[in-house]
Amino acid sequence: MPESQDHLLSLPKQQKTRTQKALRKSLKGTAALSNLLPTGTTFVFSLLSPVFTNKGQCTSTLTHILTICLLAVSAIACSLLCFTDSVRDEKGKVRYGFATSKGLWVIAASVKLSHANAEKYKLKGIDFLHAFMSALVFAVVAFCDQNVIKCFFPVESELAKWLLEVMPLAVGGVCSVFFWLYPSTRHGIGFPLSRE
Repeated sequence: MPESQDHLLSLPKQQKTRTQKALRKSLKGTAALSNLLPTGTTFVFSLLSPVFTNKGQCTSTLTHILTICLLAVSAIACSLLCFTDSVRDEKGKVRYGFATSKGLWVIAASVKLSHANAEKYKLKGIDFLHAFMSALVFAVVAFCDQNVIKCFFPVESELAKWLLEVMPLAVGGVCSVFFWLYPSTRHGIGFPLSRE
């Protein structure tokens, strides 16, 4: 290792100022926010939306029903992912499961958690709020999709235009502040893993 790097490693750890601590917490909250936003589900929805809506034409009842089903399944997926968590088994392999009122239900049936370990992963009220907010963000993004707009609102009105301008900002702002103030402690499917 070069001498310049040795010198950096031997420097004493300095106390952080209040500003540095606040900035770190803010950046950490922003990183957590990106985990709670339904990016994967939105990506899949944006791929399937033109197909299910017939590129926004929705000429039949079937295309309307398919689009509603796509919206519902996507919103449910956003919500369910908020209830997933991960744990490392005795071999260090990451296992995923769902939070329940009794603890973590691990998907791999061969992995059994001790009662005390499973208790740490118990379902909390905040999980339901995260699930609701995540589905709400998805709904706003989905209803800003041009194919969905053309399918369900073929006649443009001033009210619809105004809602499409205001709702994403309002919901995005409220949900961002909520996710920043109450970050999730879960490391579920699609979320970065903790070091433990």
